[in-house]
Amino acid sequence: MDIQLKRGLLDVCVLSAIKSEDSYGYKIIKDIKPHVEISESTLYPILRRLEVANLLTVRTAEHNGRLRKYYRITKLGLKRIEDFKLEWQEIVSIYNFVNRGEESE
Repeated sequence: MDIQLKRGLLDVCVLSAIKSEDSYGYKIIKDIKPHVEISESTLYPILRRLEVANLLTVRTAEHNGRLRKYYRITKLGLKRIEDFKLEWQEIVSIYNFVNRGEESE
C-alpha cells in the first residue's frame, strides 16, 4: 500500500479511536489492533503529528502513581473524520472503476 495513503488512514483510525472518549497510547493501540496492525513506534509520531495539526489535545494525569498522557479529539479532528468519510466514497468509486468487468471473468 502507498505509504502516504496508509499514513492518512492511520491518522483517521487514531482519531476514531478517541472519538467517543479520551484515551491513552496503550488503549488506542488495543482498540485499533483488531482492524489495523499498529505499534507504539508508529502510534506516538502519529499522536504528535495530530497534536501539532490541532486535531487532538493532550493532558497529563496521574494513574496508579505514574503520569499518563490522555488524548482528546478536537472539533477539527471530528471534521477530519467526516472529511475522510466523503473522501472514502470517492476511493470506493475509483476502486469500482478499476475493477469493473472483472467479476464476470
